[in-house]
Amino acid sequence: MLNDLYNILGLQPNANGKDIKAAFRTLAKAHHPDRNPNDPEAERRFKAIAEAYDVLGNARRRTQYDNW
Repeated sequence: MLNDLYNILGLQPNANGKDIKAAFRTLAKAHHPDRNPNDPEAERRFKAIAEAYDVLGNARRRTQYDNW
């Protein structure tokens, strides 16, 4: 992956599930395209945040990512 998923969420690799979820919610609210209608990059940032959470929020996928 081009970007480190932990960096996208602003976390360290040893973050627990609760920290991952909290970081996702905070960033998703801040970068949601509906909250930033005049920001053309908002949708791109929101998608990257959602993709990072999709991987890191799932224990099996996170293990695979960490081993990769």
